[in-house]
Amino acid sequence: MTASLVPLVVLLPLLGAATTLVLGRHRRAQIAVAVGVLTAVTAIAAVLLVMVDTTGPAVVYVGGWDAPWGITLVVDRLSAIMLLISAIMLVVVLVYSVGQGIADQHRETPVSIFHPSYLILSAGVFNAFIAGDLFNLYVGFEILLAASYVLLTLGGTGERIRAGVTYIITSLVSSLFFLSAIALIYGATGTANIAQLSVRLAELPDDVQLILHLLLLMAFGIKAAVFPLSFWLPDSYPTAPAPVTAVFAGLLTKVGVYSIIRTETSIFSASDLSGLFLVIGGLTMLIGILGALTQADIKRLLSFTLVSHIGYMIFGIGLASVLGLTATIYYVVHHITVQTTLFLTTGLIERFGGATSINRLAGLLKASPLLAVLFFIPALNLGGIPPFSGFLGKVGLFVAGAQGTAADAPSGPAWLIWVVIAAGAATSLVTLYALTRFWNMAFWRRRDELEGYESVLLESVLEAPEGVTVTATRTTPVLMIVATATLVIVTVSLTVFAGPLFDLAGRAAEGLGDPSIYVSLVFPGGVQ
Repeated sequence: MTASLVPLVVLLPLLGAATTLVLGRHRRAQIAVAVGVLTAVTAIAAVLLVMVDTTGPAVVYVGGWDAPWGITLVVDRLSAIMLLISAIMLVVVLVYSVGQGIADQHRETPVSIFHPSYLILSAGVFNAFIAGDLFNLYVGFEILLAASYVLLTLGGTGERIRAGVTYIITSLVSSLFFLSAIALIYGATGTANIAQLSVRLAELPDDVQLILHLLLLMAFGIKAAVFPLSFWLPDSYPTAPAPVTAVFAGLLTKVGVYSIIRTETSIFSASDLSGLFLVIGGLTMLIGILGALTQADIKRLLSFTLVSHIGYMIFGIGLASVLGLTATIYYVVHHITVQTTLFLTTGLIERFGGATSINRLAGLLKASPLLAVLFFIPALNLGGIPPFSGFLGKVGLFVAGAQGTAADAPSGPAWLIWVVIAAGAATSLVTLYALTRFWNMAFWRRRDELEGYESVLLESVLEAPEGVTVTATRTTPVLMIVATATLVIVTVSLTVFAGPLFDLAGRAAEGLGDPSIYVSLVFPGGVQ
């Protein structure tokens, strides 16, 4: 029963994309199909998570071809968690986009193009999470690339086309690294199956393993936007429509993080690059958040905080411990939810206030108290204020790091771990400062104070290049408010149910800690 549901998480969005393309002239039918498909996938993902957590991982051999000859789909606890949180985000953002489209007569998100592309993007995300071999994972990334380029350039403005060119060139470079790594790995081992690679790669010389390992990490690092491979993100994401930016920021970089987790736990589990991960994690935190401090535009500010908080996940992976992976998985779920919420709220701010820059916004608290609350809660959460999930996730990572300083711990040098912990604490404080500064200026400051602040602010923070002027509507469609409020409730739920969620993440991390479990699932009779 469980296995039969696995292919549906990819097939349903693909079939839905084809259907919405055929229904291009029937707007309401397109919306109904898209929402229905993603709601169904959300339900399937929930069932898969419950079943996998209680009865064990599910493996599907597509077409009846056993591994490694055919395509293998694997859903363990990590995959199921990622499927469910991604499906929830995608369906809520879709509802938000429907509300925005209705209000704007679909100028920003033309239905005939948006919904097929959105469903194809969803299929690529889901396919990446259940791929049991590297080439199928590569196919998932390429599906993402094709659909995301269309979504990023919706509207055809010059700014979006330029951002899309930067994005697609960077993505193609990443894909080139990935495809080259797959070719070299296949040439050295004769397989691209993840379970089989877990055994065969260990038989190669150490220097060959290191080269293959670094090639994969280079490809995934670009997609995850880790330092110094994150230069493309702040200029690419903010130009897209609010729903597209929210999905990109919340999900696409996490597909890269997921791939790194899978690589480190299932393929190169015997390799030790903990020191490298710790250094990259710490630098990603600091460089990203320093970039955020210089931004006046909230979209770009959030893009830099997105980069900086990827560093926490890289830090957790670098600890190479069950507790480190547990905290990382929880933090990934937290960050997907909170970052998506903040970008959706930013879309509401832009619509209501006519701008996204602190040099042009003021008095929003009095004008829209609900909007102030919708931004304030996830902002505190991302900044790590207790008792929110951002605080819990960071504490979990810091505790795992402190335990990693023990003499028998598999992670990097103790001094380096403490340095990264200090960088993480500083990043959290600066994140809180940057977001509360925006909230104070945009919401708390009175309108009559705006002119006096503007000249001072322009000297210390940067406006978005070629910023687009938006007409303030002072109204927000109900669907957009409901979707954003729903995600705010989800972010709070991550705190309320932190205990069970940490337990679930712990069980997922324990499964990842022993690669032989994954191998035995795919090859019950043993690897040949």
